[in-house]
Amino acid sequence: MDKLIVTGAGPLDGDVIISGAKNAALPILISSLLVDGKLTLSNVPHLQDITTTMSLLGYLGVEMEIDERMNICADASHVNQSRAPYDLVRTMRASILVLGPLVARMGHAEVSLPGGCAIGSRPVNLHIKGLEAMGAKVVIEDGYIKATCDRLRGARIFMDMVSVTGTENLMMAAALAKGTTVIENAAREPEIVDLANCLNAMGAKVSGAGTSELVIEGVDSLHDASHTVISDRIETGTYLVAGAVTRGRVRARATEATYMDAVLDKLSEAGADITIDGTSIELNMHGRQPKAVDIYTAPHPAFPTDMQAQFVTMNALANGNSKVVENIFENRFMHVQELQRMGAYIDLEGNTAFIKGRNKLRGAPVMATDLRASASLVLAGLMSDKPTVIDRIYHIDRGYESIEEKLSRLGANIRRIPGHVWDKDPSLQALVQ
Repeated sequence: MDKLIVTGAGPLDGDVIISGAKNAALPILISSLLVDGKLTLSNVPHLQDITTTMSLLGYLGVEMEIDERMNICADASHVNQSRAPYDLVRTMRASILVLGPLVARMGHAEVSLPGGCAIGSRPVNLHIKGLEAMGAKVVIEDGYIKATCDRLRGARIFMDMVSVTGTENLMMAAALAKGTTVIENAAREPEIVDLANCLNAMGAKVSGAGTSELVIEGVDSLHDASHTVISDRIETGTYLVAGAVTRGRVRARATEATYMDAVLDKLSEAGADITIDGTSIELNMHGRQPKAVDIYTAPHPAFPTDMQAQFVTMNALANGNSKVVENIFENRFMHVQELQRMGAYIDLEGNTAFIKGRNKLRGAPVMATDLRASASLVLAGLMSDKPTVIDRIYHIDRGYESIEEKLSRLGANIRRIPGHVWDKDPSLQALVQ
């Protein structure tokens, strides 16, 4: 199993090109199931989750073409399968998103209950309740969600809680329903807006994206389209925090500041100078230690849960005391135990982490427990006094494109060790003794 070795090397300094947004690209790729034709996408990130999604779509009968720049053409003209098996769904929570499009286009679907990061309960009841409101008959049998319907019909759906994947699934299903669907208490994330823009490019009639009420006028069919995926705001935030943690300067390019008000505000509060110039965001700490900041996660446009782990690391290396309150997932502090192994002063009480900042951390063998937790450990390693060995980095490959290459260009001391090399090199293994 591959590992990352990270050692403190001083302040980061330089430019980093931000990739397309994973959380936008996944549902948009899956929306190709709605089209009896081709959907051509650009700015798709080269990630394990994208590969998994392409494998799932290929199994369902979507013909995929991809070039060296990760431009993807998905042709769903010959979709011939409506069952998404466990082996293809178990590693990625977003696989649940094939449910709505398959029912809408084919009238039936069997989708295995999904897997993904073990960060807490993410129930599928919102997806099921919405499809049932649109006329589908849904049962859960043998670990599969099974849904059937001659044709979905428009409905007014109130989401009991804000759910990004729930909103996306029902929005895609409603695009081919008969009549008008209204989704109340809808998620407002930029990735929701990007999916709506792609659907509309295919001939759907979606309005209200980015607000808490979505209105979808169903159409009989969708047509070929092209779409460019938005930049990844979480990747952007992660590299900016890397600059803050190391007291350096990082300019994120090919990104969009309007998606990131809550994160940028907290970085400014931590003492960073933030400069926005078109599609670039520059953070400069001028060699200063960041100030501790309190964080409360909540649905967009508030502070994103996907940036919580990175800010926990920053606070562990900040001047002062802070608290971080996780309001979205009940099990998203698994990185804390690993940071404590590196000498971080963090106390957990329920959904709140109380943090006392310090100047440096100690290098140690640590284990990535989920996607964003793995990023937080990399950031911690950037300020460690000896090598930090991060295991189970397949998590990070799900959401960060070439993270070691991008950080190396900024001056980080980070390298990937393939599993077969690690197994045969005692000097490397001595790092975790």
